[in-house]
Amino acid sequence: MKHRTAERIVTWALVATAACSGDHATGPSAPTCSSALASQVTLAIGAYASIDPASDGGCVAFPANASVDSAEYLLVAQSAAGTFGRSSPFQLRAATVTAAAMPPAPRGDAPSSPRATATRFDGMLRALGRAHASGAASGRRTARAAAPRALVASTPPGVGSVRTFAVCAALDCTKFKRVGARARVVGAHVAIYIDTLAPAGGLDSAHLDTLRHVFDTLLYPLDTATFGSVSDLDANGVVIALMTPVVNALVTKTACGSGFIAGFFFPGDLDLSASPDSSNHGEVFYSIVADPTATLSCAHTSGEVDSIAPGTFVHELQHMINYAQHVVLRAGSPEDGWLDEGLSKYAEEIAGQKYLTLTPPDNGTFSLYAFNNVDDAYKYLGATGASPLLIEFDQGTLAEVGASWLFTRYLVDQYGPALPGKLVQTTLAGAANVAAQTGHSFDTTVTRWALANWVSDLPGFATPAELSDTSWHFRTRTFASLHQQDPQRYPNPYPLVPVASAGSAVSLSGTLRSGSGVYARALQAPGAPAFTLLFSGGPSASAFTAAVPRLNVIRIR
Repeated sequence: MKHRTAERIVTWALVATAACSGDHATGPSAPTCSSALASQVTLAIGAYASIDPASDGGCVAFPANASVDSAEYLLVAQSAAGTFGRSSPFQLRAATVTAAAMPPAPRGDAPSSPRATATRFDGMLRALGRAHASGAASGRRTARAAAPRALVASTPPGVGSVRTFAVCAALDCTKFKRVGARARVVGAHVAIYIDTLAPAGGLDSAHLDTLRHVFDTLLYPLDTATFGSVSDLDANGVVIALMTPVVNALVTKTACGSGFIAGFFFPGDLDLSASPDSSNHGEVFYSIVADPTATLSCAHTSGEVDSIAPGTFVHELQHMINYAQHVVLRAGSPEDGWLDEGLSKYAEEIAGQKYLTLTPPDNGTFSLYAFNNVDDAYKYLGATGASPLLIEFDQGTLAEVGASWLFTRYLVDQYGPALPGKLVQTTLAGAANVAAQTGHSFDTTVTRWALANWVSDLPGFATPAELSDTSWHFRTRTFASLHQQDPQRYPNPYPLVPVASAGSAVSLSGTLRSGSGVYARALQAPGAPAFTLLFSGGPSASAFTAAVPRLNVIRIR
């Protein structure tokens, strides 16, 4: 679901490629590895491996550096779990080799990051979507039996017509408010309704018609071509965009500092078995209204609403299509929240990319669509060990939103622009869906993605094709540009900064979280001796196994 932070939209120029810590010496307390089990890792520059500690007791041996040049390995201790909620403490430490291995020292889980108001609301809506799924599917089957869809003529609402809507009026959607709204503009694919009680100073007819034009000619065709068709349960031939003060009021004035909810799609609207008091039995997207004097909650000028509405619409329409395709049209379960969110963030990106194909390119409008994605990605890469890729229902932090977009973007670069449609038009969900549509196991794609986060676009390195992001030059252009423009907010030219040490002094610990990893660089001077690392979990062997631990290694130099 779509959310915005309290920060206003930033107009920094983003650059995309479009068609258009201290070392720790080991001592007597160093853990030991069994020589009979240790994996021997001998890699040419650019070669990589993903090692399951179950196969070698976690012992990984690196050869001596016989070269006259330094050697460098990137190490990623990662959870390749395809299920949310899998976490385990881990250690990756230099070890001595003996005939038997000692048990690892226990570590505690790192504290989880707090959830903002908007992300908690997102998670609640995802949970409600799962609750409504069975009702939506059965209701759709009942509707088909009662009146075959081919015999129902689409009747769009008339401009100026008024109807009543039920709108979620609480952050847990246990309360709904009935509102009256007027159809101000009606296009080929969208009808924009404005609440009759909206404050003064809202969007005028000219701005509404411009929004209608963008929705009709760019966003709706782009989303449906990319992800699939949307349902039409109310047989009106359009998606309704309802701009209502009820959305503004979901966040109080005192809570504005934690962000506001710009808009959302409510899955219950596609549940024909739900009460009309809590469901509109049709395709509706909800949006804030302009409120320049802050009579309802946070102040929002008409210009701000005008600028954020398109990105919010294209994001929420993907959620609507995804739910309709999985639940309404195929009677399946909803997509997992982390992947659904990644696809909606991808929808924002490709909408913005359209503006880079203009002559001259409109980089400002592109940034309106894509900036939040890049900002979230920066947050994730700056704290990969604290942010799982896979989480229940929906994204809990902006960093996790960044992870979902980065992973989805990587998948599209690797498997082609038809992949999002395949991921949406199915009854499969989550990791199983990714595996089925890519033809590779989930642990293969997620470990390659983890390596790509460091080696893609790495200067002086011949990055393997399967570890490359082809649509963005995050390291050399995008993040470097943001760092140059605002070094206080973006302190590193590239946010992922692995801990570097001699291979014989590697000492890394933390928590493995579903899909994500913790990074380190192991360096060997010319002529440096061989070294061995032990990758182990905490006191719970079952938690470590459930996290599907992998030690990913790629030789950089």
